Amino acid sequence: MARSCDVCGKQRSSGNNVSHANNKTKRRFLPNLQKTTLLSDALGHLISVRLTVNAIRTIEHNGGLDSYLLAMSAAKLPVEARRLKKRIEKALDKASAKAA
Repeated sequence: MARSCDVCGKQRSSGNNVSHANNKTKRRFLPNLQKTTLLSDALGHLISVRLTVNAIRTIEHNGGLDSYLLAMSAAKLPVEARRLKKRIEKALDKASAKAA
């Protein structure tokens, strides 16, 4: 399982530990990933995803998972988020066709 965010795509990065004597050793910086469930209003059920805390705050700020994904362009989203966005768009189209 890759250590990357399902929505924003943030991954691990690398750098150096630098000692007082200026010795350098490789290290990794891991994103703060949390397994969370978010409600999709269009799909009508909970979706379990691994997100960074920053992505969770951004989604809440934008009014939920559906509105966040619909506002973002597909080019900026990772593959999993694109699939979810397409599912949400289909569900919204189906609901609007049913209402009309």
